[in-house]
Amino acid sequence: MTFTPESLFGRLDDVQADAGYDDEHPPRMGFFTDTSICIGCKACEVACKEWNMVPDDGFVLSGMSYDNTQSLNANTWRHVAFIEQPVDVPVPEGSGPRPAAAGTDLGMPTVGVPQGLPQINDQEAPSGDGGVRWLMSSDVCKHCTHAGCLDNCPTGALFRTEFGTVVVQPDICNGCGYCVPSCPYGVIDVREGDGRAWKCTMCYDRLKVDETPMCAKACPTQSIQFGELTELRERAQARVEELHDQGVEVARLYGADPEDGVGGDGAFFLLLDEPEVYGLPPDPVVTTRDLGSIWKHVGAAAVGLAALGAASFLGGRR
Repeated sequence: MTFTPESLFGRLDDVQADAGYDDEHPPRMGFFTDTSICIGCKACEVACKEWNMVPDDGFVLSGMSYDNTQSLNANTWRHVAFIEQPVDVPVPEGSGPRPAAAGTDLGMPTVGVPQGLPQINDQEAPSGDGGVRWLMSSDVCKHCTHAGCLDNCPTGALFRTEFGTVVVQPDICNGCGYCVPSCPYGVIDVREGDGRAWKCTMCYDRLKVDETPMCAKACPTQSIQFGELTELRERAQARVEELHDQGVEVARLYGADPEDGVGGDGAFFLLLDEPEVYGLPPDPVVTTRDLGSIWKHVGAAAVGLAALGAASFLGGRR
């Protein structure tokens, strides 16, 4: 494999070829998660744990939400986020527009409610004198085009599969933890008591026998869709346009753009609010993007130090 700058950042249309696979490799596979039809059942979380034998999370409620897992970690490879936002009861027809909803601080960063939010009724239910807008989303490792965890692993424990996904080999992982700060999404984690890094494998063992990953197979609403990444992106764009036609102006895709800071994600999402509301970074960037600039400055500094040393030596001889 010949190294090119595109191996570390920028658009990359064939991640498998870049990783050294020949032209006969399978198409890149991925997840498209449509949060507009997620019902928060957590079937994906349970199916993932059962198939991959992932340990339990302690069964401890945080007291902040109905969500008992709170985030992705070494023991949670699929995480269904519950985001509750209070809204006013819909006003009677003909009495004017309904006031916009106000966000609730649940420990995740928020940026307010985008224009057009009052038109969304998909995940909203009245309760008492007010109501609650439920935003639910099944989060997972993004299997980035440019994966910082993979690029910064010193032992080769992380590798790119023939399907374009990123997998940890636990028998090679030495627990150094370099991968953890390298992930712009905060996905990969070191398991307490085990010392090794763990994350979603997109059920690599199932992909090798042409089976669907368990989370997508268990999803009762098809919120999690699995397939060829190119086809999923087309399907997702059509879904966004469909929602826009229905008046859901805030619907947008997250992680589907191959020109973004990680070269596009292998697992991307349709969101009904700003990424920060879901606990997602608004502009993720792979850590290796700035390596060229860093080495350029290091080289300049080295040349400057060498010149200073030479000048000091020559000056001392005088």
